[in-house]
Amino acid sequence: QVLLVESGGGLVQPGGSLRLSCVPSGSILSFNVMDYYRQAPGKERELVARITRSGATNYADSVKGRFTISRDSAKNTVYLQMNSLKLEDTAVYYCHGQAISMREYWGQGTQVTVSS
Repeated sequence: QVLLVESGGGLVQPGGSLRLSCVPSGSILSFNVMDYYRQAPGKERELVARITRSGATNYADSVKGRFTISRDSAKNTVYLQMNSLKLEDTAVYYCHGQAISMREYWGQGTQVTVSS
């Protein structure tokens, strides 16, 4: 069973920054894509940022220019750097991965709260 372990959420003021980390129990290079989704209260889960096995990235329009997804193969970790955070970024953030086997895996979620 592959596990995705997330960390890095917390409380931050508007304009602040946080960095989320996601560590799979297997190699990150065994995933076709790894990405972050978020779900705010009363809203559907939405894709925030994605990084493919080749290193290509894409972002939701709402976070372009503010969030950056990256990976460190040596540390076997995928990061989501979130800058210029807004109130509307408040949500539970989930790491997700689609393995080469096409199976999908989810992290446990980490709360990000942007509040003054």
